[in-house]
Amino acid sequence: MHIFICSSGSSVQRRFVRRMWLSALFCVLFSLTAAVFFRLVHHPAVYFAWPLAALPAVPILGALMATGAYLKEETDEFQRDLLVQGLLYASGLTLAVVTASGYLHDFARVPVLPLIWIYPLFWCVAGISIVVLSRRYR
Repeated sequence: MHIFICSSGSSVQRRFVRRMWLSALFCVLFSLTAAVFFRLVHHPAVYFAWPLAALPAVPILGALMATGAYLKEETDEFQRDLLVQGLLYASGLTLAVVTASGYLHDFARVPVLPLIWIYPLFWCVAGISIVVLSRRYR
C-alpha cells in the first residue's frame, strides 16, 4: 500500500497521512514539553501536573479522528479494507505483547513494558501489517 509510504496516493490518502504526521508531531512535542517541565519543576501542584501529564495523549484522539475520517472519506473499499485489516493485526499483536509483558513481570520478575510505548508499538505494527498485506495482494 504505497499511500502510507509516499505521496502518490489519492487526495484522501494524502490528507490521512498529513493528519497522522501532524498528530505524531504534536504527540512528540507535548511529550517533550511535559518531560522537560517535570524535570525542571520537581513537584508541580496536582491541579497543574495531571493535565500536563495527560497532554501527550491528546494527539492520540486526533489520530483516532483522522483514522475515522479516512475510513469515511475513502471510496476505494480495497484501501479501506487494507487499513482495517492492518489495524486489527496491530490491535491483536499489541494486546498480545502487553499481556505477555504483564505475565512476564508478574511471574518471572521481568521488567514491565513501559505503558508509554504501547501507542507507538501499535502504529509500528499497523504500518508493517499494511505494507505486508498490500504486497500480498500485488
